[in-house]
Amino acid sequence: MMFYTTVGGWMLYYCFKSLRGDFVGADTEAVTGAFSNMMGDAPTMILWMVIVCVIGFIVCFMGLQNGIEKITKVMMSALLIIMLVLAVHSVMMDGAGEGIKFYLIPDFQKIRDAGLGNVIFAALSQSFFTLSIGIGAMLIFGSYLDKSRSLTGEAVSITVLDTFVALTAGFIIIPACFSYGIQPDAGPSLIFITLPNIFAKMSGGALWGSLFFLFLSFAAISTIIAVFENLIAFNMELFGWNRKKSVLVCAILVILLSLPCVLGFNVWSGIQPLGEGSTIMDLEDFIVSNNLLPLGSLGYLLFCTRKNGWGWDNFIAEANAGTGMKFPKSLRGYVAYGIPAIVIVIYLKGYYDKFVGMGTGVLAGWMIVALALLGFVFYCAFGTRKRKR
Repeated sequence: MMFYTTVGGWMLYYCFKSLRGDFVGADTEAVTGAFSNMMGDAPTMILWMVIVCVIGFIVCFMGLQNGIEKITKVMMSALLIIMLVLAVHSVMMDGAGEGIKFYLIPDFQKIRDAGLGNVIFAALSQSFFTLSIGIGAMLIFGSYLDKSRSLTGEAVSITVLDTFVALTAGFIIIPACFSYGIQPDAGPSLIFITLPNIFAKMSGGALWGSLFFLFLSFAAISTIIAVFENLIAFNMELFGWNRKKSVLVCAILVILLSLPCVLGFNVWSGIQPLGEGSTIMDLEDFIVSNNLLPLGSLGYLLFCTRKNGWGWDNFIAEANAGTGMKFPKSLRGYVAYGIPAIVIVIYLKGYYDKFVGMGTGVLAGWMIVALALLGFVFYCAFGTRKRKR
């Protein structure tokens, strides 16, 4: 979350810039320069990061039903409507058909070139990140649900909706890129350089650009609110704080801890923790994406399937309580052994891919770190006995 608040600030800032018409008629150099200037402008980035944090914590302060539930319902409904409008507009552009073909028709030669294993690994890694599996973002809201509906059914609904949003985002971006003869990029350059270049050339670009970055801002802020609520509830339950005190303390800490990520692009750009060219954000992303997500997921799996944790029978009883789809009991072996094995492979391969280009010594050192962290998870799962009540 220390870096996602910064990214959310970027999106909200670009929504503001699009509304103001900053990209209308701008050439490629001007659009590229706008992103570079933002990254070098610490006060501006801090301002928009703080705005995002304040919005998120105000919603959480309003409470679960009056704040989070009501506001996220409006945000998510608006997000879906905006996405559908943008997708329809994008696929109706001249030349969009080639983009749709590029997007939907698989190129098996590229899969062979990249390696099927790498493609599957990339897809699985993306699923961890998009669903925030392993860091409690969805767990906190699951704890607020009653038992009228089964957890399995809710999990399937979330998966379907998440996939729909991802597919729709592709229909927004890819056809528009092909319509204007711009090669689709990846990462921040796609969002903050390639797409603003398209909006600059597009009729009504200020409107479409504003809607696009508004959609991204809604998506980012909804995720931020989920993580904030997790932090707030943790303090309320562990320390017995009221919501007001927990929100205030968490807000101060999150804003302060988000500053290194912002400053890592300008004032502290000389700090390159993961090698030449890396930033503090890269380190924070590595901690979350390469460690917390897979190791947290592994911890959940072991807790739900082992007797010294929650135990399989208790897990099944909880997952299948209420109406809706039931979790198949026949999958016990797959959940207890198959999925943990897959998670371990994803985790270790993530480390290998991250450091293989830095030399054998560096790779060996980081793989030892990875194995040590993995060993710690297994120690927590098997090295302690369940306390009898």
